[in-house]
Amino acid sequence: MADKQVADLTLEELKGLIAQVVDQRLRHEQQLQPPSKKRSLQEIMDSVDCHRWTPPADSPSVVEMIREDRDR
Repeated sequence: MADKQVADLTLEELKGLIAQVVDQRLRHEQQLQPPSKKRSLQEIMDSVDCHRWTPPADSPSVVEMIREDRDR
């Protein structure tokens, strides 16, 4: 099958080739990722709080921005 062009493959051969490539990539990806450290729910919530962005008080609301965009 290695000598065939993709256009010459049957549907089953193409499906097999695709499955083989996907399996290879998944195995490779699993080898690259170090075991993930499990975080507690509190750590996750603290991270969300820390990374949350709050717009300035004088900035327009989403509704005001949509109305402004619509009126253009």
